[in-house]
Amino acid sequence: VQLQASGGGLVQAGGSLRLSCAASGRTYSSRFMGWFRQAPGRDREFVATMRWSGGNTYYADSVKGRFTISRDNAKTMVYLQMNNLKPEDTAVYYCASASHAILSSSSSSGAYDSWGQGTQVTVSS
Repeated sequence: VQLQASGGGLVQAGGSLRLSCAASGRTYSSRFMGWFRQAPGRDREFVATMRWSGGNTYYADSVKGRFTISRDNAKTMVYLQMNNLKPEDTAVYYCASASHAILSSSSSSGAYDSWGQGTQVTVSS
């Protein structure tokens, strides 16, 4: 699976951004498609994921109620709608695909075997 993320940028606190991730290749082999982020000096952390076949969604507590992960009907795009952004959301955001993960491991970056190149999100206070 090849992934290409886009949509990052600079936004003021309280604002919104929508990230997009174009998926190509063997997307039918994906079990989960998710978003992770990494701030400077910090480990990569889970943001949200979606069970690719059923559409069930799961979120980190820090973004629950503010971020929404979704996909298009053709299953070629995955989105991350981010509302009420906070300065602590500043990070490089990555989309990722997991072909062998199960639900209990779907929030772990190690479960994902394909990654996009990352897109920078900067939230100013």
